[in-house]
Amino acid sequence: MFTGLIEEVGKVESANMQSGNLTLEVMAPMLSSYMKIGDSVNINGTCQTAVTVSSERFTVNTIAESLQKTNLGDLKNGDPVNLELALRPDSRMGGHMVSGHIDCLGQVKTIRKIEGSWELETTYPVEFDNLVVPRGSIAISGVSLTVTQTGSGLFGVSIIPHTWEMTNFPSLKPGDSVNLEFDMIGKYVQQMINPYKARQGNVDLETFRRAGF
Repeated sequence: MFTGLIEEVGKVESANMQSGNLTLEVMAPMLSSYMKIGDSVNINGTCQTAVTVSSERFTVNTIAESLQKTNLGDLKNGDPVNLELALRPDSRMGGHMVSGHIDCLGQVKTIRKIEGSWELETTYPVEFDNLVVPRGSIAISGVSLTVTQTGSGLFGVSIIPHTWEMTNFPSLKPGDSVNLEFDMIGKYVQQMINPYKARQGNVDLETFRRAGF
């Protein structure tokens, strides 16, 4: 489990594809000193397992399943990546609950700098429309953000200067792909009401009362 609060922007040292799997070596001087083999680490929103660790870098093996759903396969030497270690039980819960399991790829549509912040618009497959709500949480490349605008297959977020500077967002440009994870609670609620929608067609407050909410 993660929070979506980035702890370090690492740098890809090598990205080697073999037999359909990717071996990533990431330079991360700050976090590597806290890591050991087998630890979970969130790379651009994707939960991975450290298979080698040294004082300044670590390595993960990304399998075909993850490569199909994320943009990790597009990484190349020198690319910056957002990093976060797994949440400790005694830590404050900032951000929101992030699993590190990517739902889909989004595509950056626009990036605008306005007074005091940046606005980022991203497109995504419309099949996920029901999981994007105004002022709801979403993780973009592992960063916990709040949805400020919505449209079918499109959402916007506002990014404060601290978040902008402490992530790899400055390297983004329109057309880039980003890993998206929708709010975990919203996905569970959707799963719970789907059987009622299938039987009744519409869901209202009475539907929730009968379901025990």
